[in-house]
Amino acid sequence: MSAFPIPTATVMNELPTQFFATLVQQVNREIAAGHDVINLGQGNPDTPTPQHIVEELQTAATEPQFHKYSPFTGHAFLKEAIARRYLEDYGVVLDPETEVAILFGGKTGLVQLPQILLNPGDVCLVPDPGYPDYWSGVALARAKMSFMPLLESNSFLPDYQAISEQERELAKLMFLNYPNNPTSATAPLSFYEDTVAFARKHQIVIASDFAYGAIGFDGNRPVSFLQAPGAKEVGIEFYTLSKTYNMAGWRVGFALGNAEIISKINLLQDHIYVSLFGGIQAAAAKALTAPQDCVAELVGRYESRRDAFFGALEQIGWKADRPQGSFFSWLPVPEKYSSSEFAELLLKEAKVAVAPGVGFGAHGEGYVRIGLLSSEERLIEAAQRIGRLGLFG
Repeated sequence: MSAFPIPTATVMNELPTQFFATLVQQVNREIAAGHDVINLGQGNPDTPTPQHIVEELQTAATEPQFHKYSPFTGHAFLKEAIARRYLEDYGVVLDPETEVAILFGGKTGLVQLPQILLNPGDVCLVPDPGYPDYWSGVALARAKMSFMPLLESNSFLPDYQAISEQERELAKLMFLNYPNNPTSATAPLSFYEDTVAFARKHQIVIASDFAYGAIGFDGNRPVSFLQAPGAKEVGIEFYTLSKTYNMAGWRVGFALGNAEIISKINLLQDHIYVSLFGGIQAAAAKALTAPQDCVAELVGRYESRRDAFFGALEQIGWKADRPQGSFFSWLPVPEKYSSSEFAELLLKEAKVAVAPGVGFGAHGEGYVRIGLLSSEERLIEAAQRIGRLGLFG
C-alpha cells in the first residue's frame, strides 16, 4: 500500500477500455475449468518464425558490434532491406534514409503518430469497425475521433462523400487498414487514388496500416497505399514483420513514405528509445532479403484453412463471403443475438471463442471476427460444434 496518494495524469483515465481483455479472461476461465476451448478470437500467429530467420538471430547475437547501442534511427542495412522488399513486391521506390523509420512493432507507430501530428481537440478520421489501438493514440494526444462507417454495402470501404464538410475541414489525420482487421476486406488501387485526391484537397494526412499486406488469396496480392500516385505526398504506410514472417513477438515494424512525417517519427523516438537490438535488426533484414518461399507457404496455409473452414460453415448453414485477405473472417450473427451475446453463447455452449464485432466499433455490431489461426482440423471441428447448436437454418 502506498504511503500517500499516487498522482495520475488525467489522460490515463481517458484511455479506451481494453475490450478484449474481458474476452481473454472468459476464455481462461473455461480452460481452467477443464474445457477444451477452440480459441478463434485471437490475432496471434499460431506457427513459429521460419528457421532461417531464427538462425540469423542466433548468429547475430554473438556479434560484439550488436552488443553496443544501435544507431538511434536503426541500422542502414535494415532500412535498405525494407526498401528493396517494397520495390520488388509493389514497385514502390523508397529512400532508405529519409523515407523509412524503424519501429518497435507496428502498434508503436500507430499509437505514436497521433501524438506527433495532433493537438488537443484536433480530429482524426478512424474506420468503424477498426483496430482499437487507433483509439489509444488519439486519446493520448487528447484529440477527437470521427468514425467512418465500413459497411458491407460499400465493400467495407469508407464513403468519403458521407463525411460532413465540417469533419473534412477539421480532420488532420486518417487511419486506413487493408487488408482489413476485422472485416478481412481488401482495397483496390482506385480506392487509394481517390484517397490521395481527398487527402490533398482537405489537407489530411493518411496513415495506411498495412499489417496484413502479404496475405491475399486466390492469386491476388494486396495493394499498397504507396502504389497510388502521389501517396508519399500525403501520408505514410505502416508495415510489420509480425504477420508476414510470424514474428509477432520480435516487435519489428516500419513507417514508410512521406519524408517529413518520417523525420518527425524519428525525432520522437530519439527522445524515447535507442533503436532495436542489432541482432534482431539483422534477423529482420534476413527475413526481408532471403527467398520469400516461407511467405508463399504461409499464405497458402491460410488459404487452405479458409477453404476448409468455409466448407464446414456451408454445411451448417452459416453463410458469409470468403475473405480475400488477412487471416480473419467476418461473419454475421443470427438476428436475435447481439455480437457479444452470440460470442458468449458460442464460448459457453460450443467452447469456441470468437471476437464480438462491437469490440471494434459500433458498426461492428452484428458480426463476429474469427481468426484462421488454428489447424484445418480444429477449424472444421469448431464449425461442427457451432452447427450442433442448431442456430442456422
